[in-house]
Amino acid sequence: MTESIIKYSRMRRLPPYVFAQVNELKMQLRWAGEDIVDLGMGNPDLPTPKHIVDKLVEAARKPQNHRYSASRGITKLREAISSWYKRRYDVDIDPDTEAVVTIGAKEGLSHLVLSLISPGDVVFAPNPTYPIHPYSVIIAGGDLRSIPIEKDRDFFEDLQVATKQTWPQPKMLIISFPHNPTTEVVDLEFFRKICAFAKEHEILVVHDLAYADLVFDGTMAPSFLQVEGAKDIGVEFFSLSKSYSMPGWRVGFCVGNAELIGALTRIKSYLDYGIFQPVQIASIIALNEDQSCVGEIVETYRSRRDVLVEGLNRVGWPTASPKATMFVWSRIPERFRHLGSVEYAKFLIREARVAVAPGKGFGEYGDDYVRFALVENEERTRQAIRGFRRVLR
Repeated sequence: MTESIIKYSRMRRLPPYVFAQVNELKMQLRWAGEDIVDLGMGNPDLPTPKHIVDKLVEAARKPQNHRYSASRGITKLREAISSWYKRRYDVDIDPDTEAVVTIGAKEGLSHLVLSLISPGDVVFAPNPTYPIHPYSVIIAGGDLRSIPIEKDRDFFEDLQVATKQTWPQPKMLIISFPHNPTTEVVDLEFFRKICAFAKEHEILVVHDLAYADLVFDGTMAPSFLQVEGAKDIGVEFFSLSKSYSMPGWRVGFCVGNAELIGALTRIKSYLDYGIFQPVQIASIIALNEDQSCVGEIVETYRSRRDVLVEGLNRVGWPTASPKATMFVWSRIPERFRHLGSVEYAKFLIREARVAVAPGKGFGEYGDDYVRFALVENEERTRQAIRGFRRVLR
């Protein structure tokens, strides 16, 4: 009976989770007593700033905050979101109609797609990219078209070709810059072209701005909503996970087009009762109060980036220094490239005692690469470099 249920469920459209193979080997070796430096999952290790935690504790002690909350987010948090956008990007957001709080960006994006995409609807997403971007489409029953994202390709040229070759015409484009896993950053002119393209072809745009603050060396990460007319066709997601090191708190938000925000708000009203209210109250403090903690978090990632990239290049693994995100995206050394990213990642765990994320887990166009997450301190990162030296030399 169970097999027949699975056979006809949405789950049969989802491929096996590539990262699970690497994680299983990592855990086997750890259970055997081996010390594995884990640069695989992008799980921030930095503690949440004290003033945010203190507010959570204070709010959690009040019994009135223990009840069901609002699925769209409490009013003061939506107002804080609007103020944050105005300060950061000079973008006006109506907290009542153009903002909704989500249980992290991942939940919000997947439920937005579920509310808008029907079987047969075509959605464009980059390849490689963060898995929920394409697979939210698959879960919703839509048809996915991948747009390659590589340094030697023109994204807009590929976008135009895909549009001409697709029928029915695409309904949505999901993008995210700064980009996970490639770490690519775009300027405002890129978003202007995206907006013009979307209006010309009547396509909705969903932009994930999760790494807005994690930029280095004077790099700026614009908001899609800074483009005039962007709210006519799109929305933007942000997560507090990275900027404020609040990954386990599961809080983010979506802002932009009122009709799309209304659709997400409506489906969430059926699916959840909102985030634990003390978490929302602490999130107001995160967005509204002293932002120096964000700079300290970014500086930590920059320092780790420098140690990792310098070390990789020193031991013979040519790697460019990323301008943004908490990741390093590096092409597999040529003599190992025939293995593919999954087998190479397994090889690194066995021989270097270091876990990395195989590029194939982000799409077929990522199979020549692996991704390093900057989630180990500098001492552990140097330990990883010593492991890489052993296998490369």
